[in-house]
Amino acid sequence: MKYCVIGGRGVVLGFRLVGVEGIIVHNREEAKDAFFSVTGRGSRLAAGVPSEEERPKVLILTEDVVSMLEEEVRDWQMKADYPLIVEIPGLHGHLEGRKSLTDSIREAIGIRV
Repeated sequence: MKYCVIGGRGVVLGFRLVGVEGIIVHNREEAKDAFFSVTGRGSRLAAGVPSEEERPKVLILTEDVVSMLEEEVRDWQMKADYPLIVEIPGLHGHLEGRKSLTDSIREAIGIRV
């Protein structure tokens, strides 16, 4: 299964060390372009769009990238199409106001393990 990560320099370089391709972004415009390129919607900055076979099945986005692309990510998730989007914290931990997966599960089932 093919993976791709979009995020800051440190996160992308860390994932590259274990063989996961990634795109380093610094602002909303770069993040949007990378997201559209990876999902096959098109790209102005990147050199072409990958074919469906070349596209990753799992797209890992850091929380700061998701914050920049909230509407685009929500629209993509509603389509229930590949790549599956997984949100992870950046190198400095969770962004203020974001819940961790564990917190969300605790809230949903009401049990603390």
